[in-house]
This record gives sequence, structure tokens and C-alpha cells, in this order.
Amino acid sequence: MKSIVLIPLIIVIGCILTSGCVGQIKNNAVNLPNVTPTNTFTPFLNLTNTTPITNITVTPPGLNGSLRVSIGGWDADLPVSIDNKSVGIASKGKPLDLMVEEGNHTVKVCAATMCEEQNVTIQFARQRLVDFEAQLIKDVQFPKPAARIAAYYPSGSDRITVSVEFINPSIQDLTMSAEVSCEYTYIDSRSDQRVAGAARGIETANVKAGSRVMVTDNLLIASGYSYVYAIPEITDFSTR
Repeated sequence: MKSIVLIPLIIVIGCILTSGCVGQIKNNAVNLPNVTPTNTFTPFLNLTNTTPITNITVTPPGLNGSLRVSIGGWDADLPVSIDNKSVGIASKGKPLDLMVEEGNHTVKVCAATMCEEQNVTIQFARQRLVDFEAQLIKDVQFPKPAARIAAYYPSGSDRITVSVEFINPSIQDLTMSAEVSCEYTYIDSRSDQRVAGAARGIETANVKAGSRVMVTDNLLIASGYSYVYAIPEITDFSTR
């Protein structure tokens, strides 16, 4: 009985496979929206022809070096200039310290109407010293108004001639006075004894700024003979 049932079933399956009765699965189409591509990339702008470029040259500041200006032991306050530009004052024992741009410069100090100068080359990170003391001693000689005995000699039997030089290194005209004293010994004609004496006098001169004046005068001495003179001295000096 079972065999009878299976035979018809096998026959039916065979027919289906043979005749292509098996239906194919139908694909349902899916409607997709149309998408239009959009370019979102922003190209680089060519600024070569649209924006002018200006070349700017920057000059770095010059380097400075250290400079010390000294007048040593010269007893004065002297103005200092560099390349004809005033930069300060140098004093006795107090040099003037400066920072100066690299290169060649002319340094000058002036005492009244007389000036001394030196050339100097400034370099970065190197100190240079300019000392004017030797030049001032040689050329100016006196830092302040002064008087000195320039010469002296006997003149006849009753006088001694003394020459006084007045020096005015300042920037003002001055009236200068000096008291001169000359000590001496001689033999008195009446006692024939050697005795001491002193001759004195006051010399005065009007001296312009930066100038010198020589004044010569005679100092009277006591009567006698065999004179021995000491070197005359200036015992008092004044200006106004």
C-alpha cells in the first residue's frame, strides 16, 4: 500500500522538474531617488596676479662698543665731544664712560680755547680707553688760572728784576695779581756783617681767556755787596 502511494508522488515531482514548472523568485525593483553629485571642494586662489607683493628691507640697528674718556689727574672739568657732538664732562679721577656705535670716531676735550683730540675705532664687546692727560700737560700745562716766576736776575746794585707769567686757561677774561718775594743775604757796608733781607712786590695783569701775559718788574733791595739770592717765590695769588 505504501508503495502504491510513493509511486504517484515520485512521478509528480519528476514532472515538475522536467517541465520547468518551478516558478522563479521575482525580484521587486526598489525605486531609489536620483542623486546629483555636488563639488564641495574650494580650489586654492592664485594670488600671483591679484595681490601685489612689496619687498621690505629691514636694517638692523648698529652695534655699540664701550668707550672711556679720561683726563687722568688733570685738575679740571672738561667738556667731551664725539664727532663734534657734546656727550658729557670728564673730571679729575672721574672718566666719562659711554656706549658708542661701531666705527671710526673723533674724540675731543677742550680746556678754554685750546682743544685736544684723538681718533678711535669702536668695536662691539670691546672697551676702548682714550686718555688726554699727557696731551693736556704738554700743550695746556695749567688746568686753572696761575702765575709763575719765568725769570729773575740782579739789576744794578739795589734791585733784582723778576718776570712773572700769568696764565689764564679759563673761558673768561681775568684780572690776575701775584705777590712776589725774594729773600737774599748781603754784607752791610757799614758793619761789614752779612745780614738777611727780603724784597717784595705785587704784579698785576689783565689776561684774556686762553691767553698768557708776561709782567717784568724790579724789586728793591738793601744797599750792600756780596749778594746771595734765593729763588723768588709767589707768596699770594688772586683773580677777579
